[in-house]
Amino acid sequence: MELYQLRGFAAVAEAEHLTRAADKLHVSQPALSAQIKALEDELGVPLFERVSTGMALTPAGKRLLPAAQSVIAAAQALRSSAQALQGEVSGHARVGTVADPDFVRLQRTLARAVERYPMIDIELHHEVSGAAFDKVRDGALDASFYYGDRAHPAVASIPLREFAYLIVAPASWRDRIEGATWADIAVLPWIMTPAISSHRALTRGLFDEHGVEPTVLVEADHEVVISSLVVAGLGVALVREDLAHAMAARGEVCIWAGVRLSTMLQFIYPQERNDEPMLKALLDVVHDVWPQAPMPEADAVHI
Repeated sequence: MELYQLRGFAAVAEAEHLTRAADKLHVSQPALSAQIKALEDELGVPLFERVSTGMALTPAGKRLLPAAQSVIAAAQALRSSAQALQGEVSGHARVGTVADPDFVRLQRTLARAVERYPMIDIELHHEVSGAAFDKVRDGALDASFYYGDRAHPAVASIPLREFAYLIVAPASWRDRIEGATWADIAVLPWIMTPAISSHRALTRGLFDEHGVEPTVLVEADHEVVISSLVVAGLGVALVREDLAHAMAARGEVCIWAGVRLSTMLQFIYPQERNDEPMLKALLDVVHDVWPQAPMPEADAVHI
């Protein structure tokens, strides 16, 4: 049997769907199907059965999956050890960013990475927070900054800083929001990020908690754009606390006193790649830039 067949077996077992697993592995669906069939022929047992939602492990597949995962992990550890023996860490790292560069200390992170690991080529991807999580989970990004509370066993996290959001409105709406109830706030025009974003999930959670439904005026995929639309008088929105106070001090917005919503900025990465030299190098840089952040030892922190 081949290692790529075992990786295909594990990927289909996790995705429970042949096409999604093929996309994650960057192979065609027929090729992955042929790999699974060849592995089943060699092992002499069926590993999957087709169900209405995709692919489900057979009893034999459930018994054999842990052994396959152990072989994959051992191969990855061997590759990591070999890379470490080569000396200087090198590679191409795809790193996701969210919010504004200063807030995630992006410039300092890049400068430290170039200084300490000049052989690592970092490719930056600005992402909506929820999309960043999905791409790290699915292997499209090697790591990313992220905020929110989604969880997946394949994604590990380092908490970097806690921060908060406030509800802000155009400065001219001060009389409308002073003393307003949640029902009053809900009927105002709202500016929100797309559904996949953590910002949207935080906003929805607030309204669900208070049993009201917001009126959405417009969607914007960046928090800076949202702030500018509030200033322009188009609606209310959740805005990061530091930005909200700065905007209020300039007389651009007013702040509703009814809520202060906390969340956590994190650095996320694939748990199974915790021992790779390149990823260790990224985590080393993050720890240097965020010295208060707890760093993983044998096992990473899961979110």
